Amino acid sequence: MAAPLGSVRAMASGSGVRAGSVKNSSRGRAFPASSRGRKSAAVLAKLQKPSEMAVTPSASVSAAAYLDVVARIARAAQAAGRTAADVTLVAVSKTQPWEAVAPVLAAGQTVFGENRVQEAMERWQGRTNGLTLHLIGPLQSNKAKEAAAFFDVIETLDREKLARVLAEEIQRQGRAPKLYVQVNTGEEPQKAGVIPAEADAFIAAARRTYGLELEGLMCIPPADEPPGPHFALLGKIAARNGLAKLSMGMSDDFETAIRFGATSVRVGSAVFGARRRP
Repeated sequence: MAAPLGSVRAMASGSGVRAGSVKNSSRGRAFPASSRGRKSAAVLAKLQKPSEMAVTPSASVSAAAYLDVVARIARAAQAAGRTAADVTLVAVSKTQPWEAVAPVLAAGQTVFGENRVQEAMERWQGRTNGLTLHLIGPLQSNKAKEAAAFFDVIETLDREKLARVLAEEIQRQGRAPKLYVQVNTGEEPQKAGVIPAEADAFIAAARRTYGLELEGLMCIPPADEPPGPHFALLGKIAARNGLAKLSMGMSDDFETAIRFGATSVRVGSAVFGARRRP
């Protein structure tokens, strides 16, 4: 039996540094399944202007597509011997207009992914109550201050300079987003991420040298290769480094990712349709 909508849960924001390094604080929190949709709708009604409340064809499409993705996650989890509560849906709202995002928020989704710091701040400023925001795009060191202050989860830690700057900002701000290391499993030169052969050493340095508490790993497999082996590789790296969270799988392969143990999937076009180019 498919799990209820609320079982695809929000990830609670939390620590990103070693216990004892700093007092952790966070903006977002996970809601119980029974109340999440109601709270999201209330937040939406409070924050939207009257013109934003109008129901449009694109809004109806977004809501229906979102519910379909939620159902597919539940089926994939069940097929893998897991539950929908084991998998967090990160709805990738990057470049999407608010009229496409609003109905998904109203339908109960509370976890969203963004690629760029500035774009995310413009979209979500004043609308973050009860939400969990993930940065899933590359992070420049000079944007680390804003990212650490605004996001609940940063999934793209991939170099020592960024680890150092984030550690400094976490200590200075007293606010610790959850951190994922991005692994470039396909060793593609055009993509960010630590290559697999260097992942163990980087994880150790992030922990020991910079005092960062890591949540998990993230990967984006090559588009022209089967994703399964890449998901399996990420799982092995995570297991030997004591990391429980795996962010892997997007619109075309999230069901495969769930089979390989994904704890969160980043789904954009399957929910919102094709991305609007900036």
